[in-house]
Amino acid sequence: MNPRLWGEVAEEADRLGFDSLWVPEHLVVPIDAAGSPHDGSDHPPIPSDVPIFDAMGVLCHLAARTTRIRLGTCVFNVGLRHPFVTARAAATVDVLSGGRLAFGVGASWLRSEWEAMGLDFDRRGARVDEALEVCRRLWSEDVVEHHGEFFDFGPLAFEPKPVQRPGPALHIGGDGPAALRRAAAVGAGWMPMNHALDELPASVARLGELAERAGRTEPIEVTLPGGVIERPEDVERHAAAGVTRLIVTPWTRSREAIDGMRRFAGAFIDAGRTVG
Repeated sequence: MNPRLWGEVAEEADRLGFDSLWVPEHLVVPIDAAGSPHDGSDHPPIPSDVPIFDAMGVLCHLAARTTRIRLGTCVFNVGLRHPFVTARAAATVDVLSGGRLAFGVGASWLRSEWEAMGLDFDRRGARVDEALEVCRRLWSEDVVEHHGEFFDFGPLAFEPKPVQRPGPALHIGGDGPAALRRAAAVGAGWMPMNHALDELPASVARLGELAERAGRTEPIEVTLPGGVIERPEDVERHAAAGVTRLIVTPWTRSREAIDGMRRFAGAFIDAGRTVG
């Protein structure tokens, strides 16, 4: 999507009744970047000169142009920052949007980005867990003190608190056991990245088992990025597999986005189905 159209497209998506809009996130993509967030040789690595905007800055801008639609990150690389920075940015979006942030977070896949930041990619899971712990405490506790492996600080206060309590809804991105564990423990949702549709029911069942073991009683949303939706049966197949939200892109070129969204809304949203 051409950035010049983001505001107009967000306004129209809000008017049409789309559930949510989602933006990607990276800090840097080094020249020697290798790998891909998706399986298969047909998914090349992200080019190092891809235009990257600050996701939270974009969402603040879009919050001012919309009134209802939820604002999501798909996904924010939470381990690359100090949790003070992350918690402040997320709280700002949540407050300015009136509690509409859907905070998709992940442990990242791009080793060279972590190395460019001087961070240990192989310890990223533990760093992500601790960063999320600190953020959740900053969002909910009056005074926070923390002494951990990656972050250490004495007593401090953090204001303003997010509108959402005890903090912005966390949607945990990733496919492995660690992502399922995080989603079961602290997630409002899970965002699988590399699951085929027929693989999802087993993972959704596993997520439910982990959530029950963690004492969770509320349902955990399953948001699937990149769903190809052309017929009502496509929605029904995803719902039967356990998907509760589909992120779709009903256009191939930016200038076709508005018309594409209107056609999609007429076929699906007006029929009572919920998509991102």
